[in-house]
Amino acid sequence: MRKLHFKKAIAILISFLAFTASLTALSASPIERSKKTVHLFAILNKSITEVPQKTSTRFSEIESEKKKNKFITVRDLRHHSTKKYTRVVVDIDRPVRYEHHRIKEPDRIYFDLINSKMGEELKKKIISIDDGILKAVRISQFSQDVVRVVLDLNSIESFKSFLMENPDRLVIDISGIAKQEPPISKEPPFYGVKRIVLDPGHGGHDPGAIGKRGLEEKDVVLDISKKLRTLIKREMDIEVILTRDSDIFIPLHERTAIANMKEADLFLSIHTNASPNRNARGVETYLLNYTTDEEANRVAARENAISLKRQKEFQREFQGDLEKTFGDLERDNKRDESLRFAHMVQFSMIEKLNQSYHITNLGVKQALFYVLVGAKMPSILAEVSFISNRDEEKRLADDLYRQKIAEALLSGIKNYLSSKNAPFTKTTSGETLERRDKTF
Repeated sequence: MRKLHFKKAIAILISFLAFTASLTALSASPIERSKKTVHLFAILNKSITEVPQKTSTRFSEIESEKKKNKFITVRDLRHHSTKKYTRVVVDIDRPVRYEHHRIKEPDRIYFDLINSKMGEELKKKIISIDDGILKAVRISQFSQDVVRVVLDLNSIESFKSFLMENPDRLVIDISGIAKQEPPISKEPPFYGVKRIVLDPGHGGHDPGAIGKRGLEEKDVVLDISKKLRTLIKREMDIEVILTRDSDIFIPLHERTAIANMKEADLFLSIHTNASPNRNARGVETYLLNYTTDEEANRVAARENAISLKRQKEFQREFQGDLEKTFGDLERDNKRDESLRFAHMVQFSMIEKLNQSYHITNLGVKQALFYVLVGAKMPSILAEVSFISNRDEEKRLADDLYRQKIAEALLSGIKNYLSSKNAPFTKTTSGETLERRDKTF
């Protein structure tokens, strides 16, 4: 099609130059007419030969660039380890297609990263682990376009893998065979719960959502988390671990790994919400699951630091990996417990905050949040108010309102723990425990 347009343009140009040459010829001598005609067609010939040549050069530049970036670069290999759980992280420069197989003698699992090359700084690497689950992890350039990661096994119960973004990485979670723990003489308070991990969202170079007045999410949620930690320690005598205790950046996958490594009984990620609609307001609580809800996907995309389009692709592309994750959670009853936990926290936030403020109840919802993927305990994410809303940003800047949020979250945790043995009706609609108006 382009060639046809180009030929038409050349034909028009030739006709125009020929017409110009004929007009010029009327007022010129035979010798001048001959010189001018030769000059005009020389210019025309130069234009004709130069245009395709330039196009061809640009095409070769594009092809060269494609070849240059042909392979996915594997940048690093890391791990987090405990006696019951090990997480291996393979850092890559973009999403990768991979396959895995388990073979015996010796027992090992290998992951082949297709169309990949090891980075210059990585080379061949072996990490000795010897944690009772893995002996070691090895990585090498298996073939010209395949990087192989090998997990030398000691004793494992199960494993799962999934891809995450921002930054791109392959995450492999390995669970060890549970050993019989000796009975404890005294049960810790609150139904055997010994440890809670609180996760203040964002931090460091990632401010999270920013209000119109300049209030940053990372500062608000860190303060709320610290207040909540103080309350839990004082009133419940339970160990509390924060994924970050200062203004530092912690990657999303490491936050979950911290909870798993510390063998936490509960995981609560705390955030403030944001929306292009400045009138949006209220509180909502999330658990990990698929969703077709556009607004829930938008919230998850923002917290995952990816586009809404990529969030939806994430659901489709990694459905198999996530279904296995959900299957493991269902087997261990963690999904039901996360649902119960979410409802209790949401109900308490509405009930407590409405004693002093007019609060909009957005309910319990589900979405794919990176920070919840791989958690081995009941885990939820609370959006405590809209920092993008003028009135709620003003509240979030107030120390008293933050204290009220911390107290409401404490009430939710207490209610969840005291209700663990009570009957619970599962819902999938994202509604609160008691069906009421959106605003209490």
